[in-house]
Amino acid sequence: MIKVAIIGTGAISSAHIEGYLELKDRCQIVALCDLYPEKAEAKREQYGLAAVIVKDYKELLDQEIDLVSVCLPPFVHAPVTIDFLNAGSHVIVEKPMASSLEECDAMIKAAEQNGKVLSVIAQNRFRNPIMKLKHVVDSGLAGRILHAQVDSFWWRGHCYYDLWWRGTWEKEGGGPTLNHAVHHIDALLWMLGQPSELQAYMSNVAHDNAEVEDLSIAILKYPNGSLGQITSSVVHHGEEQQFIFQGEHARISAPWRVTASRSLPNGFPEREPSLEEKIQQYYSELPDLPYEGHTAQIDNVLNAIETGAPVMIDGISGRNTLELIMSIYKSASTGEKVKLPLQQDDPFYTREGLMKNAPHFYEKGSSVENFADLKITTGSRYGSVTNRQTSGEQ
Repeated sequence: MIKVAIIGTGAISSAHIEGYLELKDRCQIVALCDLYPEKAEAKREQYGLAAVIVKDYKELLDQEIDLVSVCLPPFVHAPVTIDFLNAGSHVIVEKPMASSLEECDAMIKAAEQNGKVLSVIAQNRFRNPIMKLKHVVDSGLAGRILHAQVDSFWWRGHCYYDLWWRGTWEKEGGGPTLNHAVHHIDALLWMLGQPSELQAYMSNVAHDNAEVEDLSIAILKYPNGSLGQITSSVVHHGEEQQFIFQGEHARISAPWRVTASRSLPNGFPEREPSLEEKIQQYYSELPDLPYEGHTAQIDNVLNAIETGAPVMIDGISGRNTLELIMSIYKSASTGEKVKLPLQQDDPFYTREGLMKNAPHFYEKGSSVENFADLKITTGSRYGSVTNRQTSGEQ
């Protein structure tokens, strides 16, 4: 039985707790930690857990903890993760992996030195529409991908950034590019790989209580000449989110739709129903996942611990996602075209460099310790609407 500790019992911890409980024949939650013990107590009572409660996570470092879920704000992901890896625990850390590439590298090094599993939450890979789209891309039926459109559309009210750690470069590490589009960026990298260069812009158009952006747009160029675009936003009403890939032979997307074209003698298009049917049949015959979301990723990590198999989303994956995000911030902050990868002497490799070079759109003017209502809504995501805590916000 794998013994589990949850570090941080804010809103996103429920997704972890429910995932572990769904797999309770293989694991047991034995400890909850939160700076505000009453929050941990509320979660213990809500889920009927037989878990100890501590205020300081360091009280657990000498305990028999096999696996830790780090559900804290981004600026403390690295030190907490490294401490538990050095203490002999495997770690699942919420997105974003850390607030700098320097911290990511330290986390990866700690996992390697201690021979422990490090997995970074990117639960949207474990959703049927995204997993199936990945299979269709890999099948080559749509042809080489020529253009990718990624819309990470969210909407957050002005008071969203009143929470004490949100809306600052120091503690949150960024706005929606880092904390919301991280899921879409991870999936894009998983499907198409890292671009070679990008140009980006960002602004704060609706939240004058935050230093960070609330809207960014990045244009990507891949080594083969293909282009992509990522919009990261917390100002989009309706929160429609999508991936659209334009291939040589067909358009495919999540939410799922396929359209194929062939050329008339004059170069104008006409539909090609036979290819559409072929791709649709391939998609329809793909099996559904046994679990989705956080539960599926936790299952993947448990399997890695039990069998020694690699995890799907490791520290390298988490770092690659953050590298693209930091490249967007660098381009949007400097006005320059950025070539990847970023080097260790780049100002945007460290948190201090990000804080020094990123613009302060506004100064944070108000701060609250906690919100009374911890419910997270995730809008219209790949064709479904849900109120489950799956966006990854702490």
